[in-house]
Formats: sequence, structure tokens, C-alpha cells
Amino acid sequence: MKASFAPSSPVAPALDPAEVEALLGRPLLELVLEAALVHREHHQMGQVQCSQLLSIKTGGCPEDCAYCSQSAHHRTPVEREPLLPLEQVVAEAEKARDQGADRFCMGAAWREVRDGAEFERVLEMVREVKALGLETCVTLGMLGPRQAERLREAGLDYYNHNLDTGRSFYGEVITTRSLDDRLATLEAVRRAGLKVCTGGIVGLGEPLRARAELLAELASLDPQPESVPINTLVRVAGTPLEAAEPVDWAELVRMVAAARILMPRSVVRLSAGRTELSEEAQALCFLAGANSIFLGDELLTTPNPSPDSDAALLAKLGLAPMRRERGAASASGS
Repeated sequence: MKASFAPSSPVAPALDPAEVEALLGRPLLELVLEAALVHREHHQMGQVQCSQLLSIKTGGCPEDCAYCSQSAHHRTPVEREPLLPLEQVVAEAEKARDQGADRFCMGAAWREVRDGAEFERVLEMVREVKALGLETCVTLGMLGPRQAERLREAGLDYYNHNLDTGRSFYGEVITTRSLDDRLATLEAVRRAGLKVCTGGIVGLGEPLRARAELLAELASLDPQPESVPINTLVRVAGTPLEAAEPVDWAELVRMVAAARILMPRSVVRLSAGRTELSEEAQALCFLAGANSIFLGDELLTTPNPSPDSDAALLAKLGLAPMRRERGAASASGS
């Protein structure tokens, strides 16, 4: 049985959000079944890519993202911390590798990358983490073509830069940058020869249309992103969204399933918010095509399931971490 909505090529340019909205509105189990078939066609069943994320510079970000604990515009429990020493980052990467991660992601609470001593230190972090045999990913805010090229030269594999939400709702969440600013950075990343990691957040108060716009934008990127994180809002005291209504688990499953159908070859990561999901909800997300998670107790500044609970869940579901040869070049979409 072939999936009816999956595009015939890796890219479905200029998708109509109305079509995606109709996809999201299909009966849940029917949607999950189609997504599972697409997943089986394009990915190794039973394998989950495992990453670990470290905040290398925390707090004080000048952006006003309504969901973010690190924005200087909000009064949250997060303390500002300077860029971490190189040795500490390398030690954390070694620990992540030993605990089963094959990709190490580093995040700095910057609006944009600026040339200078701190960027030079980040480049050295990339070199050192790469030397450990890990895939490397950073999320540093907006950047230009030459900075993207320097990151690639240092050995970076992936650059994360989430679109967050759909175009019609974007200004309700963020006013200090535009969606087009984000897309310009993704273009610089792609032109430099880096793999793209970009996704969004559900639970911002967005209507269904905005979710459809987000997925349509992601799926219309050419080529499509190798990695697509689907985050659920983690409500943080002191942010404008601290009292947001929790997202029903079924809405998250729909987003994962639709992402899998629209982006067959992408790795779909079940990201922030997993601590509020039951094992059953996570299992349905994996069935619907999610095949990547973050390991570790914390995602930047928000909680994440413990390594022990993740190991137990994966074992219960018959899933295992993806393995690749240490130091080998990463495969597309891995």
C-alpha cells in the first residue's frame, strides 16, 4: 500500500497551506497509518537518532520570543551565563558520546553571530567535538554567508534555526525579527554546504492554519531539511506564554505524522516538551514517523526525560539508537 499524500520527489515546492490544513484534519489513526507507511519506505524501522544539546551561552538574548526563558525581555528564573570554556564543552561532549548520543548540539543565546573572539571559540568547540567522532550541530541565531562557510570549514554538520510558527501568526510570538530573516539564514546555511535543522513549536496559541503554514514552509524548502524538530511549548514562569493552554497529545501526533508525510526523507525529531507526554503518546509519535530525540536531563534551560527513562521507553518499544562509524561522514538525513 502506497501513501497517497507523499510527494513523488524529495521536494514539494510551494505547498498550499490549505492542503496541509486538510491533511492535519484527517482522522487521526488514518493519518498515523499513512505516515507509518511513508516512514517504513524511507527509513530503517526500529532506529532512533540520538542527540544531546548543551547551552554554551545562556540568557540575555535581545530577541523577544514569547516562549523563551532566555529572552532579556522577560523575567524568568534563568540566570545569565557567559560562553562556556572550551574544556567544559569538550568534557560534556565526551559524556554525551559515552551515554549513547551520536550528535552533539551547542546553543548560544545570541540574536546573531558576530565575528570576534567568542565566535572563534565556538569554531574551536566545533573542531574539538568533531574530533571526538560526533556529528556537530550549533544554533547561534542569524548568520551570514561567510560565517556559515567558516562553520563548515571547522567541521560543522548541522545548523539549527527554527522557523517556530506560521507566517500569519509569527508577529504574535516574535517582533524583533521576521520569518524572512530566518529563511535568509537557512539560505546562507544551505549555500555553505551545511545540513539544515529547522522546525517549529506547537502550543503557542496558534490556530490550525498557522501550523499548516509552518509545515508548508518547511516542506517547500529546496532541498528539504535533513532534520525537523517538532517542539511542544514548555511553559516557563515569567514569559508571556506561561499560562498557555497545554497542547492535547493528539495535536502533536498530527504534526509529527504530517511532517513525516510531507518530508519523507527528513529525520523528524520529537523535541521539547517530552516530559509532559505519556509513554503511550510518545509511542504513537514514533509510529507516526518521529525517529530522533534529545538525550540528557535538560534541553538548554528546560527539562527533558532522564536517560534512564528514555532507555527504558526505547527498550519497551523495541527501538534502538542509530549507530554510525565514528568519524564517518554523516549520511543525508541522519
